[in-house]
Amino acid sequence: MNRLQEQYLKSIRPSLDEKLGYTSIMQAPMVAKIVVNMGVGDAITNSKALDDAVSEMTQLTGQKPVITRAKKSIANFKLREGMAIGCKVTLRGERMYDFLDKLVSISLPRVRDFRGVSKKAFDGRGNYTLGVKEQIIFPEINYDKVNRVRGMDIVIVTTANTDLEALELLSQLGMPFQK
Repeated sequence: MNRLQEQYLKSIRPSLDEKLGYTSIMQAPMVAKIVVNMGVGDAITNSKALDDAVSEMTQLTGQKPVITRAKKSIANFKLREGMAIGCKVTLRGERMYDFLDKLVSISLPRVRDFRGVSKKAFDGRGNYTLGVKEQIIFPEINYDKVNRVRGMDIVIVTTANTDLEALELLSQLGMPFQK
């Protein structure tokens, strides 16, 4: 069992029950899944860019990503329907906790001029979205082998009903929110 998962079960869930006044431990919010998405705009002209993104995402998450395709054609971007334009991974279970632990304790503190993540990125249903500008903040990525710095979207989906519950859950899991 992962360190973060163990911490959630032993200390975070009971404290959430106490703080938010739940009667059952099953009412306590938990992280359901994490979706990591990387859009690769240059995949239209350069097919190798998508292969690089897929290999980097596999290194980061330990899971092979699904290639996302364009839903409709956009002439201004020279984009046809069905063209490969990115990749995404849905993490659950132990891999999800491993990724979250690595993100919170190692990767986010490595961001330049880091003052914490925004508390306003919740969607109203208890899910948190985070944009990362460069993939080189992760320790698995070898800086010398990166041909292009790419960003990615990380969506943390929780079972919380409100944003306040999700905020409490994520801050107890160690997410560095702005003061």
